[in-house]
Parts: sequence; structure tokens; C-alpha cells
Amino acid sequence: MRTTVTLDADVELLIRGAMERGRTSFKQVLNEAVRRGLKGDGGEQMPPFVVKAKAMGLRSGIDPARLRDLDNELEIQEFLDKGQKLEAAAK
Repeated sequence: MRTTVTLDADVELLIRGAMERGRTSFKQVLNEAVRRGLKGDGGEQMPPFVVKAKAMGLRSGIDPARLRDLDNELEIQEFLDKGQKLEAAAK
């Protein structure tokens, strides 16, 4: 089947590179790329990424989702304390 397709510039560069590496035609590279893409065969299969979770060892009553808020509050308090010390030193 003949058809006209408009390729993005980056896709054309990928196809041209594959043509040079494999010393094959534009048609062969494009057909193989479309075939692999639609079949879901991406070539080398990467093993799935697995997160190895570890317990944080938090005491009961501490909400880990709110730790960032606590950090912000402590940082603000430290800033205010330094400001008060500077004002006291200036007097």
C-alpha cells in the first residue's frame, strides 16, 4: 500500500540513523519500527522498577504526610528567632 506520511524532524533523524546502522532502506526501517511499536515489542525489555520500601520508624501519632509542614514551621521559627537576635543586637 502506498501512502503519504508527514514525519516530524526528530522521527526522520531516527529513521535515517537506523538506515545507516542497518544499511537498509527507508521503507524497511519504517515498516519494522511501526511493526515493533504496534506489537509492543520494544526490543530489549527492561526489568520492572521495584521500590524497596523501608519502615521509617516513626512514633505513633506522627503523620509522615505532614512532616514537610513541620519542617516549614521550624524553618520559619528559626528565621524569626534570627531576626529578633539581629534587632536586639542593633539596639
